[in-house]
Amino acid sequence: MTYREATQELEEILRAIENDAVDVDELTQKVQRSSQLIKLCKEKLRKAEKAIDQVFNEENCEAPAKPQDGSAGTLF
Repeated sequence: MTYREATQELEEILRAIENDAVDVDELTQKVQRSSQLIKLCKEKLRKAEKAIDQVFNEENCEAPAKPQDGSAGTLF
């Protein structure tokens, strides 16, 4: 399940609860499903954050580019 699908399902559950479209017998099931979806979304966000941090860390650790012509980097 994608992040977008999970958030859409969460929104549907929320709308149903807000509109009293969920009876008491379904409520526990909906709350449990919401909890699963929230956990999934958090995991996906953490994974994305870790991947983004890794990209930035790799970029920051690269050695500065050396001039192709062998000069010491002087302007003149």
